[in-house]
Amino acid sequence: MIRITDILDKVSLYGTQDDLDLIDRAYIFSAQVHAGQVRLSGEPYLSHPLEVSSLLADMKLDGVSISAGLLHDVLEDTHASEAQILDIFGKEVLHIVAGVTKLSTLPVGGAKVARIAENFRKMFLAMNDDIRVILIKLADRLHNMRTLKFHKSLSKQQLISQETMDIYAPIAARLGIYWIKIELENIAFYYLDRDEYERIERLVATERLQREEYIDTVRDLIRQKIESHNLACEVLGRFKNYYSIYHKMQSQDLAFDEIYDLIAFRIILDSVPHCYEALGIIHSIWKPIDAKFKDYIGRPKPN
Repeated sequence: MIRITDILDKVSLYGTQDDLDLIDRAYIFSAQVHAGQVRLSGEPYLSHPLEVSSLLADMKLDGVSISAGLLHDVLEDTHASEAQILDIFGKEVLHIVAGVTKLSTLPVGGAKVARIAENFRKMFLAMNDDIRVILIKLADRLHNMRTLKFHKSLSKQQLISQETMDIYAPIAARLGIYWIKIELENIAFYYLDRDEYERIERLVATERLQREEYIDTVRDLIRQKIESHNLACEVLGRFKNYYSIYHKMQSQDLAFDEIYDLIAFRIILDSVPHCYEALGIIHSIWKPIDAKFKDYIGRPKPN
């Protein structure tokens, strides 16, 4: 279980003493009002706001955000009042905590399409007001998905997973928080279609060691070639995540071995001209497939 000292250690690397003091006070208050409450896992309820706040610290958010993460459930699940939050932590923390609480009361009935549209409207309204509300809600959902196994009802697991797939993963993608998007999709995919998840897992596992060696080799080659042209760059290599593989196979009617981007590389440079220069270098090494090439430098994706 995450401890408050773990969070404070993370924040101390980039935050101020005022941030640390605010977070420590929020932890003490949260521990008091959640005392005696337990999660479905049997852990103290406090473990959840701690995990959420640790994720926020990983994103290097400010002390107000992390404090609000520690307090995000107190209005809904404890006897704490808005007046108390305002008096102890100030208007900014209260504003975020109240925003997260409003998003926690999203409707669950009605037609699926209408429900999703309503959820999106509420979330994007919250984003326009304070993006930190959405970031806390994403961290909250991610930890809840990580502990979804403690729900004994498969129908409940699938309901939560479908909501995650329809609402939370797309918002993480829209915000460009790719690591949250991937984990949300993969966990949701596991509960929605476990047989397909395990089939994709087995296919990816085949020759995985060779693929990892391939990533290392190609990443080093790309870096050397680009740096030989006096361009500073960061090169990242990754496997396509399980749900992305499955979605592509289904949407484009492809076999597993027909997916070209099972392994992908990301090259980060300082400017748009440098991106195009690096693209030219890459094309001098590997000829692009005309039907597959898309210029996301000049025409960026929405996220």
